[in-house]
Amino acid sequence: MILVLHGPNLNLLGKREPELYGTLTLEELEEQLQTWGEELGTRVESRQSNHEGELVEWIQRAEEEGFTGIVINPGALTHYSYALLDAVRAQSLPVVEVHLSNIYAREPFRAHSVTAPAAKGVITGLGPLGYRYALAYLAALTS
Repeated sequence: MILVLHGPNLNLLGKREPELYGTLTLEELEEQLQTWGEELGTRVESRQSNHEGELVEWIQRAEEEGFTGIVINPGALTHYSYALLDAVRAQSLPVVEVHLSNIYAREPFRAHSVTAPAAKGVITGLGPLGYRYALAYLAALTS
């Protein structure tokens, strides 16, 4: 079972800057995640929060809730949340960081991820397919 966490402003997918993030809504993305999970033989649960502390708590509880891996798109928290970095480091599950847009082709501050060093890998700039690749990796790693 894989936990997918969406950080701040990802609830606005499909509306916010579609030229960068596409027109797929969060609800549509979550439906796609379910389909991909089924194809990979694993259950996927998605959660979104605009609150750093809630994301930290979900990461901390993931293993006791039965998850075997985490996919996270921290949104803007990517660039400054040492709390998320510490939460990922403090637990033992494999984590893959995903970004819909290419963070290295945007504003200079976005080119640095403080959370990436705690992740098994980072997928950036592949749109929704980045989530599929992260799920496939975690499903293979934890099966």
